[in-house]
Amino acid sequence: MTKHLTNKVAYITGGSKGIGFGIAQTLLAAGMKVAISSRSPEAAEKAAKQLSADDNNILAIGSDVSSLVSESAAIKAVTDRFGQLDVLVANAGVGHFAPIETLSEADWKSTIDTNLTGVFNSVKASIEPLKQTKGYIITIASLAGTNFFANGAAYNASKFGLVGFSQAIMLDLRQHGIKVTTIMPGSVATYFNDHTPSDADAWKIQPEDIGQLVFDLLNMHPRTLPSKVEVRPAMPKS
Repeated sequence: MTKHLTNKVAYITGGSKGIGFGIAQTLLAAGMKVAISSRSPEAAEKAAKQLSADDNNILAIGSDVSSLVSESAAIKAVTDRFGQLDVLVANAGVGHFAPIETLSEADWKSTIDTNLTGVFNSVKASIEPLKQTKGYIITIASLAGTNFFANGAAYNASKFGLVGFSQAIMLDLRQHGIKVTTIMPGSVATYFNDHTPSDADAWKIQPEDIGQLVFDLLNMHPRTLPSKVEVRPAMPKS
């Protein structure tokens, strides 16, 4: 089933840790070439070395998704290195949580600029190479994109917006042969919001589980498009 993925190229934003890192592991194991980005070039380089000892199939990029100029340069680096782009995984995200009375303008802007505008920038920069390969865009949203909660004004707004954005571009781009899916995970064992994963997170979705889901989407029969996928831990925390 993985033969058609061999030597195809994926670009994963926020790929230096957590969900992005887990997806990168899975796609490399499937024979793909993978570029990962982080706002920190050093973090991207360190993760790339952990992911693969073969420089021919991994590329580390320093890029800030909140800048279209930066993401355009990242996509150019991917196509210059690998010659094409087949899959964009727009994964980079941040979380700032506070009641509206104390939510700062800076935290609001950081959340929207990364989680929503950042995905716009990654997608916008990727469209032309993805048209050439009839590729795939996968955005990593959240169950917070349909379920609101106290202290979540910024995060809910960004993820509700991301779900709507993803579904709208799905309709825009499928006429060009580009597929778009948004994945909406519940609790995942990651470093998100300064959390350090531990054995206490065993009940949560693991990053490699999201990697498996991305792999399954890429192996879906081309006539079928799961445009929105909700995924949550099978059992609640005991």
